[in-house]
Amino acid sequence: MGVVEAEALHGAVEALAGSLQPHVATAFFVFSACTVALAALLAVVRLRPPWWCDCTVCEAYLTASWAGEFDNLCDWYAHLLRTSPAQTVHVHVLRNVLTANPVTVDHVLRARFDNYPKGAPFSAILADFLGRGIFNVDGDAWLFQRKLAAAELASPALRAFAARVVASELRCRLIPLLHSASREGNGKVLDLQDVFRRFAFDSICKISFGLDPGCLELSMPVSTLVEAFDTASTLSARRATVPMQIIWRLKRFLNVGDERKLRDAVRLVDALAAEVIRQRRKLGGAATGSDLLSRFMGSIDDDKYLRDIVVSFMLAGRDTIASALTAFFLLLSDHPEVATAIRDEVARVTGDGNRTMAATFDKLKDMHYVHAAMYESMRLFPPVQFDSKFAAGDDTLPDGTVVAKGTRVTYHAYAMGRMESVWGPDCTEFRPERWLRDGRFVPESPYRYPVFQAGVRVCIGKELALMEMKAVIVAVVRSFDIEAIARSSRRPKFAPGLTATFAGGLPVRVRRRRARASGHNPPI
Repeated sequence: MGVVEAEALHGAVEALAGSLQPHVATAFFVFSACTVALAALLAVVRLRPPWWCDCTVCEAYLTASWAGEFDNLCDWYAHLLRTSPAQTVHVHVLRNVLTANPVTVDHVLRARFDNYPKGAPFSAILADFLGRGIFNVDGDAWLFQRKLAAAELASPALRAFAARVVASELRCRLIPLLHSASREGNGKVLDLQDVFRRFAFDSICKISFGLDPGCLELSMPVSTLVEAFDTASTLSARRATVPMQIIWRLKRFLNVGDERKLRDAVRLVDALAAEVIRQRRKLGGAATGSDLLSRFMGSIDDDKYLRDIVVSFMLAGRDTIASALTAFFLLLSDHPEVATAIRDEVARVTGDGNRTMAATFDKLKDMHYVHAAMYESMRLFPPVQFDSKFAAGDDTLPDGTVVAKGTRVTYHAYAMGRMESVWGPDCTEFRPERWLRDGRFVPESPYRYPVFQAGVRVCIGKELALMEMKAVIVAVVRSFDIEAIARSSRRPKFAPGLTATFAGGLPVRVRRRRARASGHNPPI
């Protein structure tokens, strides 16, 4: 080999070594980090910190042995709370006190509200997804968003605007879709959960942002971005189930596993929120629209902050309403007598079965049985199954449970709906009549029924959400029979997430109801 060839080979080797050096360094760093993390975890196990516990509850949680008897973690928690004399249990490995005791819920949400904020640990879990949105902050940031949103949601102008949006979405999109499915006979199966998610997404975009999703100029289909929203919700919720935060934090630092998927999903959610903000600006100056986002843009210049507000409204306006409607029609499929009672009330209140959608909207407030059926459905299947706070200081709950500073305290609305001590021996039955007195709807204490939270943090969008759900129920039930396929409300299977979602969706068949004796079709 000549001198020239030798020098060329030497240069090639040096170039190859130089190109590999960053990769080798990265691999070495990752290996070292994993080794340190493993050593730290082994040390934690060996030292057995004060909160570590090998009681039957913690052992069942860590080994997932509860899954041998229960389909869902929430059902196992409900079982534990039913069998607890105090209706409170402590999952020590999570540093989490769970309760289904109304007195304790009152204590946390009202009497000692200042001692039970969302807290930094909770905010950290959801920070990548929700940022500084209203559901993930305390103090002045929470108060600012709440006051501004509450003032707008209470205005007659916005409520009238929202009613028009929902009526339009029903008349032009949802009802025609169900009509189309019903004409295809027994072979057509719809995923009703997906249908309601799309309906709620379109509605919240128009009500909260003043935008039709079809008008967004995106680099990919809206459906892809909405799927990313669902993924971000699921993976963020999964963080809270990990016994030690260091596990998900390390994965996040290394950008591996679920944390890598979450980062990718959040990037797409950011793109969706950014386009919403851009289009809102393009359509007109801030504070000139009748939507919520315009009002916030009149007070906020920070696009990152606006992004967090957009994502929070999407979560509230899409996921919770879709969850509540999906559960309602699953229950209705198992209880056709309730559907009959709803149709009877609608016909009685509207004067006949052929009122227009606008006329029916004016009568919604007089439909007490429909209201009772909605509340009863959410008693059994609350859209948000539980909510957590973190103790700012040491405390003792009314049932005698000692809560140390930094402990997570969770009230479990799903379990509360199944407590005989709260709702009586028929607590597992779907019975709208329990909410009626002399034919009129009578609410229960929000501390027995914390579906919309209670106290200072009570849901400010409650009335708007009830209007939207009630309008959908009336429009769909009077025109269609909905039959769930291979699903039962008696044994649901949930997917993980920040809101209750049925695993595998809700496949249904839609049948157009026979025309009334007048010869007219049920109205839309």
